[in-house]
Amino acid sequence: MNKFKDNAATGTSFGILLALSFSHLANDTLQSVISAVYPMLKESLALSFAQIGLITLVYQISASVFQPVVGFYLDKRPNPWFLPVGMTFTMTGLTTLAFAHTVTLTVVAVFLVGIGSSILHPEASRLTSIASGGKRGMAQSLFQVGGNLGGSLGPLLVALIIAPYGQKHIALFSILSVICILVMIPICKWYKRKLKEVKSGKNTMQPIKHLAISRPKLILSLIVLLILIFSKYVYMASLTNYYTFYLIEKFGVTVQQSQFYLFGFLFAIALGTLLGGPIGDKVGRKYVIWVSILGTAPFSLMMPYADLQWTCILSLVIGLILSSAFSAILVYAQELLPMKLGLISGLFFGLAFGIAGISAAIMGNIADEKGIEYIYHLVSFMPLLGIVTYFLPNVKRKV
Repeated sequence: MNKFKDNAATGTSFGILLALSFSHLANDTLQSVISAVYPMLKESLALSFAQIGLITLVYQISASVFQPVVGFYLDKRPNPWFLPVGMTFTMTGLTTLAFAHTVTLTVVAVFLVGIGSSILHPEASRLTSIASGGKRGMAQSLFQVGGNLGGSLGPLLVALIIAPYGQKHIALFSILSVICILVMIPICKWYKRKLKEVKSGKNTMQPIKHLAISRPKLILSLIVLLILIFSKYVYMASLTNYYTFYLIEKFGVTVQQSQFYLFGFLFAIALGTLLGGPIGDKVGRKYVIWVSILGTAPFSLMMPYADLQWTCILSLVIGLILSSAFSAILVYAQELLPMKLGLISGLFFGLAFGIAGISAAIMGNIADEKGIEYIYHLVSFMPLLGIVTYFLPNVKRKV
């Protein structure tokens, strides 16, 4: 039996979900190489923190601004072959980065990698909703955990492959790109069949049920969700982009050791993501958002005053708790506007990337002026914005 065949009982295409999750894993492994090689690029190109922030900003802009555009376009004109196109952009960018010896070429490389991300995230997230069979929290968590595992594998592979042997070995990651493209081919064929079913009137895709909510509450909900995304990703930007520098500067660890610590933090994110979606399906997405954002605050406030051991422990707890929010936020937003899956997915993924990029650039300039430790005192208050979850309506689906 074809492993990509729909489950007749539930309508959930588990094979497709796993393939999408692996595609997200491969994509985010390749994407995370950029921030993981920052210490190496800083040394080889004599970069300032401000220049690192600029590189991050360019990457995040290319990985964010285009996401809602791609999502909106594919909502109107679905195309089953966009996923391999995105991975080709990523592969080209990383190959360029492997041989980049100027800031300009580095910026071009990260821009191409960002374009690959801007194509994959909204389209793959939309396909995840289609393949979910109604289990949308579970499906988004499975999709997200692939990305988070990939994000944690990137620094580990950099520590094992690139740090000891040099920047040119980034080109080896093109092998993973090719594998990912091969995995995407069955997804593209499956989606092509789904599009034919829609055109022929034999649509088997699980419809997304509207939430019973008035227009004013819908607008309020979107504003609250945007504030929560802002809170989460400003704080996350400090950890994903500057955590290694923080450990190196404050505790004197080596570059290679810092990559292992970063891997631990990102792995905790992956675990928290896997738990967040199914819990949200059962107990409600608002409760998951409450715990995830506001529940992080006590630990984020303690971390700037901790020693190395407790810094690592607190970062693991923060990663585990905070990561469960995004799937719940994204599914909540998709259920608010179920006819615009691509646009909503692109908007929220793009906003997450954009906020992270702008925050990284600002933090880079502040770090040059006041030191990297000051950053962690400053952003430790961001999870307190989770209090706005109070204004998120308790909603029920229309049957």
